[in-house]
Amino acid sequence: MLRREFLTVRNGLTADDVDTTARKLAERALELPELAHARTVAAYVSVGSEPGTRALLDTLRARGVRVLLPALLPDNDLDWGEYAGPDSLVRVQHGGKMALFEPAGARLGPEAVTAADVVLLPGLAVDARGMRLGRGGGSYDRVLARLERAGAHPRLVVLLYDAEVVARVPAEAHDKPVHAVVTPRGVRHFPST
Repeated sequence: MLRREFLTVRNGLTADDVDTTARKLAERALELPELAHARTVAAYVSVGSEPGTRALLDTLRARGVRVLLPALLPDNDLDWGEYAGPDSLVRVQHGGKMALFEPAGARLGPEAVTAADVVLLPGLAVDARGMRLGRGGGSYDRVLARLERAGAHPRLVVLLYDAEVVARVPAEAHDKPVHAVVTPRGVRHFPST
């Protein structure tokens, strides 16, 4: 129910709203000290009315940051590939799910994410505790579990619209808080746990 409400609001945004927000989001994200010092960032390519990531991906790459992008596997886990610019993306339709833009190059394996200094996470909302509400597919829950098993501790950052920072979202025992949220208005860090 809550996911549907956030998606309904997003789906009401115009292309101009999404473009304007993407530029502001990239500016704010680049203010993060975590990104200023990152050598490898695991990110994603926004689709539809998601808060835009393309300007951020291109800026990170131009700074010499290695950017990893996910490729959805049949079991909803994520493989990773390196972003080599806009021409390195392919549009992939995953059955009845949405079409995603994925890296066209070599696959690096699901464990590649453990090399990231920062992981940019998609989401629908985040609350005052730093708990993220995802789309419900479990792909990023697997990523976070993989990071924990590997003893990797990248900074976890979710990219959202301003209205998607809320008082509380439902959380389960396995859910992990993020370290920061970036919205067009700014950055908010959460206490480390």
